[in-house]
Amino acid sequence: MFVDSMESKRFRIGGYIVDVQGDDLVNGLAGLGSFAVFEERSELEEAALITFSYGGKDFGGITGKLLYSSENDGVVSEFYSTDETGRYFQKMRHENGNELFMQVSCDEGRAVVCGSLMPQMLRFALWIGFGVMLSGSNAIAIHSSCIVYDGMAVLFLGESGTGKSTHTRMWRESIPGATLLNDDSPILRIEDGSVYVYGSPWSGKTPCYKQERYPLAAIVRLYQAPFNRIERLPLLHAYGAVHPSSPPDFAYDALLYDGISSTIGKLLESVPVYRMGCLPDYAAAQLSCETIFGR
Repeated sequence: MFVDSMESKRFRIGGYIVDVQGDDLVNGLAGLGSFAVFEERSELEEAALITFSYGGKDFGGITGKLLYSSENDGVVSEFYSTDETGRYFQKMRHENGNELFMQVSCDEGRAVVCGSLMPQMLRFALWIGFGVMLSGSNAIAIHSSCIVYDGMAVLFLGESGTGKSTHTRMWRESIPGATLLNDDSPILRIEDGSVYVYGSPWSGKTPCYKQERYPLAAIVRLYQAPFNRIERLPLLHAYGAVHPSSPPDFAYDALLYDGISSTIGKLLESVPVYRMGCLPDYAAAQLSCETIFGR
């Protein structure tokens, strides 16, 4: 199923090398726009975490167990595991009839994309493939809005519609020096016992794509409330606050889930986690900043 390719490009995402091979896939990636800042131009040899290639318009079919399905913006997405440990399939179908298929092989560090390279589906397929390989690498693509202040990152978690983007906008508008790193899926990574957050090419509806890395100061899970109140969570509750923001597609596979759980456990050893009920106002941003940074 793996194919020889012509043009290829390398990207550095979350500190990892990602190879993209083949004219069709390279051109499809260029059309997304968000990957340009992550292109790796160094001539140094470095092994890729994952290599994506294009297998053509046709796909031989999926055999395996359906782990997770979802529907978003007219796209039905299905994630499968096979009987072989570390092999997964992704299937997507747009309401216009276009389909994309992808096979990910963890043992080979490769993913083959077939079918339509419609930007909306290709962007998500790359996120899935990259996320599968991250799960065993002490890293997670975590659903959050990430602010940077005083050289440190803060992740704000919450269900869609909770107000993560609004809260980080309040930070940027009321706290001098606060900037946005990513508004949907930054990369959380543990390196030599320390926890860092990277920008990524996946930032939801906010075009914020930065090739930057910062130490993680804290994680805050938000919920809407008629007041502003923040509390630090004990370990067990902290795990429960962080885990729902890891990729839901991977929660029903033992191999992927073990990797995610291990990463969350390690980050909780050194990073405080808070729960915050808040209004969409500047006072909420000031309260979370003062609690985390002491000023």
